[in-house]
Amino acid sequence: MNHFVVLSASLLLSLQAIFKMDQSLTLFLCGDVMTGRGIDQILPHPNDPVIYESYLKNAKDYVKLAEKVNGPTEQPVDFAYIWGYAIGSMKEADARIINLETSITKSQDYLNKGINYRMHPKNITCLDIANIDCCVLANNHVLDWGQKGLLETLETLEKAEIKYSGAGRNDRAAKAPCILTVEGKGRILVFSFGLSSSGIPHNWKATEHRPGLNVLTNLSMETIKWIEKEITQYKRAGDLVVASIHWGGNWGYKIQEAHRAFAHNLIDHAGVDIIHGHSSHHFKGLEVYKNKPIIYGCGDFLNDYEGISGHESYRSDLGLMYFVKWDCTKGDFDSLMMVPTQIRKLQINKPNKKDCNWIKNVLNREGKKFGTKAEWVNEHTLNLVWN
Repeated sequence: MNHFVVLSASLLLSLQAIFKMDQSLTLFLCGDVMTGRGIDQILPHPNDPVIYESYLKNAKDYVKLAEKVNGPTEQPVDFAYIWGYAIGSMKEADARIINLETSITKSQDYLNKGINYRMHPKNITCLDIANIDCCVLANNHVLDWGQKGLLETLETLEKAEIKYSGAGRNDRAAKAPCILTVEGKGRILVFSFGLSSSGIPHNWKATEHRPGLNVLTNLSMETIKWIEKEITQYKRAGDLVVASIHWGGNWGYKIQEAHRAFAHNLIDHAGVDIIHGHSSHHFKGLEVYKNKPIIYGCGDFLNDYEGISGHESYRSDLGLMYFVKWDCTKGDFDSLMMVPTQIRKLQINKPNKKDCNWIKNVLNREGKKFGTKAEWVNEHTLNLVWN
Protein backbone atom coordinates (compact mmCIF):
# COMPACT_ATOMS: atom_id res chain seq x y z
CA MET A 1 0.00 0.00 0.00
CA ASN A 2 1.51 3.35 -1.00
CA HIS A 3 1.92 6.41 1.23
CA PHE A 4 -0.98 8.28 -0.40
CA VAL A 5 -3.43 5.43 0.20
CA VAL A 6 -2.31 5.11 3.84
CA LEU A 7 -2.92 8.82 4.41
CA SER A 8 -6.34 8.72 2.75
CA ALA A 9 -7.46 5.66 4.71
CA SER A 10 -6.27 7.21 7.98
CA LEU A 11 -8.10 10.47 7.29
CA LEU A 12 -11.26 8.63 6.28
CA LEU A 13 -11.33 6.58 9.49
CA SER A 14 -10.80 9.76 11.55
CA LEU A 15 -13.66 11.57 9.85
CA GLN A 16 -15.97 8.57 10.08
CA ALA A 17 -15.48 8.58 13.84
CA ILE A 18 -16.11 12.33 14.07
CA PHE A 19 -19.21 12.35 11.84
CA LYS A 20 -20.91 9.29 13.30
CA MET A 21 -24.16 10.80 14.57
CA ASP A 22 -27.54 9.47 13.43
CA GLN A 23 -29.36 12.80 13.71
CA SER A 24 -26.69 15.03 12.20
CA LEU A 25 -26.14 16.16 8.63
CA THR A 26 -22.59 16.76 7.43
CA LEU A 27 -22.11 19.26 4.63
CA PHE A 28 -18.85 19.51 2.68
CA LEU A 29 -17.94 23.01 1.49
CA CYS A 30 -14.89 24.31 -0.31
CA GLY A 31 -13.74 27.35 -2.23
CA ASP A 32 -12.80 27.78 -5.87
CA VAL A 33 -12.56 24.61 -7.95
CA MET A 34 -10.80 25.67 -11.15
CA THR A 35 -10.80 22.59 -13.37
CA GLY A 36 -10.13 24.60 -16.52
CA ARG A 37 -6.92 25.59 -18.27
CA GLY A 38 -3.97 23.56 -16.87
CA ILE A 39 -6.16 21.07 -15.00
CA ASP A 40 -8.24 20.46 -18.14
CA GLN A 41 -5.06 19.73 -20.10
CA ILE A 42 -4.02 16.78 -17.91
CA LEU A 43 -7.50 15.18 -17.94
CA PRO A 44 -8.42 12.59 -20.60
CA HIS A 45 -10.28 15.01 -22.94
CA PRO A 46 -8.48 18.39 -23.03
CA ASN A 47 -9.74 21.40 -24.94
CA ASP A 48 -7.68 23.18 -27.58
CA PRO A 49 -4.88 24.58 -25.37
CA VAL A 50 -4.78 27.99 -27.07
CA ILE A 51 -5.60 30.75 -24.56
CA TYR A 52 -5.74 34.51 -24.84
CA GLU A 53 -3.73 35.89 -21.94
CA SER A 54 -0.92 38.39 -21.75
CA TYR A 55 1.00 35.98 -19.48
CA LEU A 56 0.82 32.73 -21.45
CA LYS A 57 -0.72 31.70 -24.77
CA ASN A 58 -1.02 27.96 -24.25
CA ALA A 59 -2.76 26.18 -21.35
CA LYS A 60 -0.16 23.40 -21.49
CA ASP A 61 2.39 25.92 -20.26
CA TYR A 62 0.61 26.00 -16.87
CA VAL A 63 1.23 22.26 -16.65
CA LYS A 64 4.90 22.83 -17.50
CA LEU A 65 5.18 25.47 -14.74
CA ALA A 66 3.75 23.03 -12.21
CA GLU A 67 6.10 20.28 -13.36
CA LYS A 68 9.08 22.61 -13.11
CA VAL A 69 8.30 23.15 -9.42
CA ASN A 70 7.08 19.73 -8.29
CA GLY A 71 8.15 17.24 -10.95
CA PRO A 72 6.49 15.55 -13.93
CA THR A 73 2.90 14.32 -14.01
CA GLU A 74 2.14 11.32 -16.20
CA GLN A 75 -0.64 12.33 -18.58
CA PRO A 76 -3.49 11.88 -19.07
CA VAL A 77 -4.43 11.36 -15.44
CA ASP A 78 -7.58 9.49 -14.45
CA PHE A 79 -10.64 11.50 -13.43
CA ALA A 80 -10.14 10.89 -9.69
CA TYR A 81 -6.50 12.04 -9.76
CA ILE A 82 -7.14 15.76 -9.22
CA TRP A 83 -8.99 15.15 -5.92
CA GLY A 84 -6.14 13.05 -4.54
CA TYR A 85 -6.04 13.00 -0.75
CA ALA A 86 -9.48 14.65 -0.45
CA ILE A 87 -11.81 12.33 -2.33
CA GLY A 88 -12.48 9.78 0.40
CA SER A 89 -13.40 12.31 3.07
CA MET A 90 -15.48 14.36 0.60
CA LYS A 91 -17.60 11.30 -0.08
CA GLU A 92 -18.07 10.75 3.66
CA ALA A 93 -20.19 13.93 3.87
CA ASP A 94 -23.96 13.84 3.26
CA ALA A 95 -23.72 16.50 0.53
CA ARG A 96 -20.94 18.33 -1.33
CA ILE A 97 -21.06 21.96 -2.52
CA ILE A 98 -18.28 23.57 -4.55
CA ASN A 99 -17.73 26.91 -6.25
CA LEU A 100 -17.09 25.75 -9.80
CA GLU A 101 -15.01 28.53 -11.26
CA THR A 102 -14.78 27.48 -14.87
CA SER A 103 -16.95 27.17 -17.93
CA ILE A 104 -17.58 23.62 -19.17
CA THR A 105 -17.51 24.09 -22.91
CA LYS A 106 -15.83 23.68 -26.28
CA SER A 107 -16.87 27.22 -27.21
CA GLN A 108 -14.33 29.40 -28.99
CA ASP A 109 -16.21 32.61 -28.11
CA TYR A 110 -13.73 33.83 -25.52
CA LEU A 111 -14.32 37.17 -23.87
CA ASN A 112 -11.47 39.65 -23.90
CA LYS A 113 -11.08 39.78 -20.09
CA GLY A 114 -7.50 38.63 -19.54
CA ILE A 115 -8.08 35.13 -18.18
CA ASN A 116 -10.49 32.53 -19.56
CA TYR A 117 -11.17 29.20 -17.87
CA ARG A 118 -12.85 26.28 -19.61
CA MET A 119 -13.00 22.52 -19.15
CA HIS A 120 -14.01 20.18 -21.96
CA PRO A 121 -17.54 18.77 -21.44
CA LYS A 122 -16.18 15.20 -21.72
CA ASN A 123 -14.16 15.86 -18.56
CA ILE A 124 -17.36 16.31 -16.51
CA THR A 125 -16.67 12.83 -15.10
CA CYS A 126 -14.11 14.44 -12.77
CA LEU A 127 -16.98 16.12 -10.90
CA ASP A 128 -19.22 13.09 -11.04
CA ILE A 129 -16.55 10.78 -9.62
CA ALA A 130 -16.21 13.00 -6.56
CA ASN A 131 -19.99 12.89 -6.00
CA ILE A 132 -20.35 16.66 -6.31
CA ASP A 133 -23.98 17.49 -5.50
CA CYS A 134 -24.12 21.22 -6.20
CA CYS A 135 -21.98 23.64 -8.19
CA VAL A 136 -22.49 27.30 -7.36
CA LEU A 137 -21.92 29.30 -10.53
CA ALA A 138 -22.37 32.99 -9.70
CA ASN A 139 -18.68 33.77 -10.14
CA ASN A 140 -16.35 35.67 -12.47
CA HIS A 141 -15.25 32.79 -14.73
CA VAL A 142 -18.32 30.75 -15.67
CA LEU A 143 -19.10 33.13 -18.58
CA ASP A 144 -15.48 33.39 -19.79
CA TRP A 145 -16.44 31.77 -23.11
CA GLY A 146 -19.62 33.72 -23.74
CA GLN A 147 -23.29 32.81 -23.51
CA LYS A 148 -22.69 29.81 -25.73
CA GLY A 149 -20.17 28.57 -23.19
CA LEU A 150 -22.55 29.22 -20.29
CA LEU A 151 -25.41 27.34 -21.95
CA GLU A 152 -23.15 24.38 -22.69
CA THR A 153 -22.03 24.45 -19.04
CA LEU A 154 -25.63 24.23 -17.85
CA GLU A 155 -26.47 21.48 -20.35
CA THR A 156 -23.41 19.46 -19.37
CA LEU A 157 -24.20 19.66 -15.66
CA GLU A 158 -27.82 18.73 -16.31
CA LYS A 159 -26.85 15.69 -18.41
CA ALA A 160 -24.52 14.59 -15.62
CA GLU A 161 -27.35 15.11 -13.09
CA ILE A 162 -25.22 17.55 -11.08
CA LYS A 163 -27.31 20.37 -9.65
CA TYR A 164 -26.32 24.02 -9.76
CA SER A 165 -27.41 27.48 -8.66
CA GLY A 166 -26.47 31.07 -9.42
CA ALA A 167 -26.76 30.86 -13.21
CA GLY A 168 -29.55 30.16 -15.64
CA ARG A 169 -31.16 30.69 -19.01
CA ASN A 170 -33.02 33.69 -17.60
CA ASP A 171 -33.11 35.69 -14.37
CA ARG A 172 -35.76 33.50 -12.74
CA ALA A 173 -33.65 30.38 -13.25
CA ALA A 174 -30.45 32.14 -12.12
CA LYS A 175 -32.08 33.21 -8.85
CA ALA A 176 -33.51 29.77 -8.03
CA PRO A 177 -31.78 27.68 -5.36
CA CYS A 178 -30.30 24.24 -5.76
CA ILE A 179 -32.41 21.90 -3.60
CA LEU A 180 -30.60 18.87 -2.19
CA THR A 181 -32.50 16.15 -0.35
CA VAL A 182 -30.60 13.96 2.14
CA GLU A 183 -32.68 10.88 2.84
CA GLY A 184 -33.80 10.71 6.45
CA LYS A 185 -32.20 14.07 7.30
CA GLY A 186 -33.94 16.76 5.29
CA ARG A 187 -33.37 19.32 2.56
CA ILE A 188 -30.59 21.81 1.85
CA LEU A 189 -31.40 24.97 -0.11
CA VAL A 190 -28.31 26.49 -1.78
CA PHE A 191 -28.68 30.08 -3.01
CA SER A 192 -25.77 31.44 -5.05
CA PHE A 193 -25.01 35.17 -5.30
CA GLY A 194 -22.23 37.07 -7.08
CA LEU A 195 -20.92 40.57 -6.38
CA SER A 196 -19.12 42.86 -8.81
CA SER A 197 -16.33 43.24 -6.22
CA SER A 198 -15.18 39.73 -7.21
CA GLY A 199 -14.69 40.80 -10.82
CA ILE A 200 -18.07 39.79 -12.25
CA PRO A 201 -18.93 42.17 -15.13
CA HIS A 202 -22.25 43.94 -14.68
CA ASN A 203 -23.55 42.70 -18.04
CA TRP A 204 -23.23 39.07 -16.90
CA LYS A 205 -26.38 39.52 -14.85
CA ALA A 206 -29.24 37.38 -16.16
CA THR A 207 -32.35 39.13 -17.42
CA GLU A 208 -35.80 37.97 -18.42
CA HIS A 209 -34.57 37.26 -21.94
CA ARG A 210 -30.82 36.77 -21.47
CA PRO A 211 -28.87 33.91 -19.84
CA GLY A 212 -26.53 34.93 -17.07
CA LEU A 213 -25.78 34.99 -13.36
CA ASN A 214 -27.51 35.96 -10.14
CA VAL A 215 -25.61 39.19 -9.46
CA LEU A 216 -26.42 41.48 -6.53
CA THR A 217 -26.21 45.17 -7.30
CA ASN A 218 -25.80 46.23 -3.67
CA LEU A 219 -25.83 44.96 -0.07
CA SER A 220 -28.66 47.14 1.19
CA MET A 221 -31.56 46.15 3.44
CA GLU A 222 -33.69 46.27 0.31
CA THR A 223 -31.52 43.46 -1.09
CA ILE A 224 -31.86 41.55 2.19
CA LYS A 225 -35.64 41.84 1.99
CA TRP A 226 -35.60 40.57 -1.59
CA ILE A 227 -33.45 37.57 -0.57
CA GLU A 228 -35.78 36.88 2.37
CA LYS A 229 -38.69 36.83 -0.06
CA GLU A 230 -36.83 34.45 -2.38
CA ILE A 231 -35.97 32.08 0.48
CA THR A 232 -39.55 32.15 1.79
CA GLN A 233 -40.80 30.92 -1.59
CA TYR A 234 -38.85 27.68 -1.26
CA LYS A 235 -38.19 27.07 2.43
CA ARG A 236 -40.06 24.42 4.38
CA ALA A 237 -39.86 23.74 8.09
CA GLY A 238 -36.56 22.04 8.91
CA ASP A 239 -34.76 23.10 5.72
CA LEU A 240 -31.09 24.12 5.97
CA VAL A 241 -30.39 27.33 4.02
CA VAL A 242 -26.94 28.07 2.56
CA ALA A 243 -26.05 31.45 1.05
CA SER A 244 -23.02 30.94 -1.22
CA ILE A 245 -21.46 34.31 -2.07
CA HIS A 246 -18.66 35.18 -4.50
CA TRP A 247 -17.37 38.50 -3.18
CA GLY A 248 -14.26 40.62 -2.73
CA GLY A 249 -10.82 40.59 -4.31
CA ASN A 250 -8.30 37.81 -4.71
CA TRP A 251 -5.84 38.83 -1.99
CA GLY A 252 -6.00 40.23 1.52
CA TYR A 253 -7.30 39.00 4.87
CA LYS A 254 -9.35 42.06 5.79
CA ILE A 255 -13.09 41.44 5.96
CA GLN A 256 -15.02 44.43 4.66
CA GLU A 257 -17.44 45.77 7.25
CA ALA A 258 -20.11 45.88 4.55
CA HIS A 259 -19.63 42.15 3.94
CA ARG A 260 -19.79 41.35 7.65
CA ALA A 261 -22.96 43.43 8.09
CA PHE A 262 -24.51 41.75 5.05
CA ALA A 263 -23.72 38.28 6.43
CA HIS A 264 -25.26 39.21 9.79
CA ASN A 265 -28.35 40.59 8.09
CA LEU A 266 -28.77 37.43 6.03
CA ILE A 267 -28.86 35.49 9.29
CA ASP A 268 -30.97 38.00 11.24
CA HIS A 269 -33.55 38.83 8.59
CA ALA A 270 -33.42 36.40 5.66
CA GLY A 271 -33.32 33.05 7.46
CA VAL A 272 -29.87 31.95 6.25
CA ASP A 273 -28.14 29.25 8.31
CA ILE A 274 -24.67 29.04 6.69
CA ILE A 275 -22.64 31.68 4.82
CA HIS A 276 -20.33 30.07 2.23
CA GLY A 277 -18.02 32.83 1.02
CA HIS A 278 -15.37 32.60 -1.69
CA SER A 279 -13.30 34.55 -4.23
CA SER A 280 -10.04 35.13 -2.33
CA HIS A 281 -7.26 32.78 -3.44
CA HIS A 282 -6.49 32.06 0.22
CA PHE A 283 -8.66 31.24 3.23
CA LYS A 284 -9.83 33.96 5.60
CA GLY A 285 -10.99 34.21 9.21
CA LEU A 286 -14.15 32.49 10.42
CA GLU A 287 -17.02 33.80 12.50
CA VAL A 288 -19.93 32.18 14.30
CA TYR A 289 -22.79 34.67 14.64
CA LYS A 290 -25.85 33.70 16.67
CA ASN A 291 -24.67 30.10 16.35
CA LYS A 292 -24.52 30.30 12.54
CA PRO A 293 -21.16 29.74 10.78
CA ILE A 294 -19.78 32.41 8.45
CA ILE A 295 -16.95 31.37 6.15
CA TYR A 296 -15.88 34.70 4.67
CA GLY A 297 -13.38 33.19 2.26
CA CYS A 298 -12.77 29.47 1.70
CA GLY A 299 -9.68 30.00 -0.43
CA ASP A 300 -8.83 28.01 -3.55
CA PHE A 301 -9.40 24.27 -3.36
CA LEU A 302 -7.99 23.31 -6.77
CA ASN A 303 -6.15 25.45 -9.32
CA ASP A 304 -3.22 25.46 -11.76
CA TYR A 305 -1.18 28.19 -10.07
CA GLU A 306 1.93 26.13 -9.22
CA GLY A 307 5.02 27.92 -10.42
CA ILE A 308 3.35 31.33 -10.76
CA SER A 309 5.20 33.91 -8.69
CA GLY A 310 3.63 36.70 -6.65
CA HIS A 311 1.67 36.82 -3.38
CA GLU A 312 3.70 33.93 -1.96
CA SER A 313 3.11 35.09 1.62
CA TYR A 314 -0.57 34.09 1.31
CA ARG A 315 0.31 30.48 0.49
CA SER A 316 -2.55 29.98 -1.94
CA ASP A 317 -1.39 26.40 -2.40
CA LEU A 318 -2.68 25.67 1.11
CA GLY A 319 -6.41 25.27 1.65
CA LEU A 320 -9.11 23.62 3.70
CA MET A 321 -11.95 21.18 3.40
CA TYR A 322 -14.84 22.50 5.51
CA PHE A 323 -17.24 20.02 7.11
CA VAL A 324 -20.27 21.67 8.72
CA LYS A 325 -22.20 19.37 11.03
CA TRP A 326 -25.87 20.31 11.45
CA ASP A 327 -28.06 18.87 14.21
CA CYS A 328 -31.24 17.80 12.40
CA THR A 329 -33.14 17.20 15.64
CA LYS A 330 -32.53 20.68 17.05
CA GLY A 331 -32.25 22.41 13.68
CA ASP A 332 -29.00 24.02 14.78
CA PHE A 333 -25.29 24.29 14.00
CA ASP A 334 -23.24 21.69 15.83
CA SER A 335 -19.61 21.95 14.69
CA LEU A 336 -17.21 22.94 11.93
CA MET A 337 -14.33 20.59 11.20
CA MET A 338 -11.56 21.56 8.78
CA VAL A 339 -8.99 19.38 7.02
CA PRO A 340 -5.86 21.12 5.65
CA THR A 341 -4.95 20.54 2.01
CA GLN A 342 -2.20 21.48 -0.41
CA ILE A 343 -2.23 21.75 -4.20
CA ARG A 344 0.81 19.97 -5.59
CA LYS A 345 1.29 18.33 -9.02
CA LEU A 346 -2.17 19.66 -9.99
CA GLN A 347 -3.72 17.51 -7.28
CA ILE A 348 -4.99 17.90 -3.71
CA ASN A 349 -2.49 16.57 -1.17
CA LYS A 350 -1.96 16.45 2.59
CA PRO A 351 0.37 19.27 3.74
CA ASN A 352 3.36 18.54 5.95
CA LYS A 353 3.16 19.20 9.68
CA LYS A 354 4.80 22.62 9.41
CA ASP A 355 2.30 23.81 6.81
CA CYS A 356 -0.62 22.35 8.78
CA ASN A 357 0.44 24.40 11.79
CA TRP A 358 0.83 27.49 9.57
CA ILE A 359 -2.79 27.04 8.50
CA LYS A 360 -3.90 26.70 12.13
CA ASN A 361 -1.96 29.81 13.18
CA VAL A 362 -3.43 31.93 10.37
CA LEU A 363 -6.96 30.76 11.21
CA ASN A 364 -6.38 31.77 14.83
CA ARG A 365 -4.78 35.10 13.96
CA GLU A 366 -7.62 36.06 11.61
CA GLY A 367 -10.35 34.54 13.79
CA LYS A 368 -9.29 36.35 16.95
CA LYS A 369 -11.31 39.47 16.08
CA PHE A 370 -14.37 37.21 15.65
CA GLY A 371 -13.82 35.16 18.80
CA THR A 372 -12.93 31.96 16.93
CA LYS A 373 -9.93 29.65 16.99
CA ALA A 374 -8.95 26.29 15.54
CA GLU A 375 -7.77 23.34 17.61
CA TRP A 376 -6.44 19.97 16.52
CA VAL A 377 -8.83 17.04 16.95
CA ASN A 378 -6.26 14.62 15.52
CA GLU A 379 -3.29 14.85 13.14
CA HIS A 380 -5.60 15.47 10.16
CA THR A 381 -8.47 17.58 11.46
CA LEU A 382 -9.07 20.99 13.04
CA ASN A 383 -12.17 21.88 15.06
CA LEU A 384 -13.51 25.44 15.24
CA VAL A 385 -14.03 26.80 18.75
CA TRP A 386 -16.01 30.01 19.30
CA ASN A 387 -17.03 32.28 22.14
